[in-house]
Amino acid sequence: MKIVLLGPPGSGKGTQANIICEKYNLPHISTGDIFRYNIKNETELGKKVKSYIDLGSLVPDEVTIDIVKDRLENADCEKGFVLDGFPRNLAQAKALSSFVTIDKAIMIDLSDEEIIRRLSGRRMCASCGNPTHVDWLVDGKCEKCGGEVMTRDDDKEEVVRARLEKQKLPQEVIDFYVNMGTFKKVEATDTKEKTFEKVDKILKGISKK
Repeated sequence: MKIVLLGPPGSGKGTQANIICEKYNLPHISTGDIFRYNIKNETELGKKVKSYIDLGSLVPDEVTIDIVKDRLENADCEKGFVLDGFPRNLAQAKALSSFVTIDKAIMIDLSDEEIIRRLSGRRMCASCGNPTHVDWLVDGKCEKCGGEVMTRDDDKEEVVRARLEKQKLPQEVIDFYVNMGTFKKVEATDTKEKTFEKVDKILKGISKK
């Protein structure tokens, strides 16, 4: 079962990836994790990635593609995997299809306004460090210990909006998987459990083939 998970930051894509991997015993392949692993272990690919990161530059497609390809050649990926955060553009999607056959590309979708509401509503308790949300507070204070809460800089609305725009998935990537006949979209407006029920219906269809 070879799955690509697509979706904007804050849609719950990472949460769904974790649930899928736990149920189906698949490795969760995140480009961020691969980068960190290779940099930490000072592999040749890791050195290349670090050279760009140190300059504050984006890692070029060819390096990102090589590092993903290298990871997917590991033994734990033989029976399948969940790719999270890759591909991010059409060149990466085409390259991926040249060395692996993807069963489904599943878009965990959520409107920008709901993502902004969720992310900009996140708070952190200054007393106990509890991550919380404005929807859960009791009289404006931490529901766990009653402490004062604060907003992290990266959860401010204007920062969230900018991040959404910067990380928006190009329509051509969606069109690529639609044309391949592998694209499915799941609305993530429900709880993570109900969202997974929709995702799991798609996955069970793959496992029956």
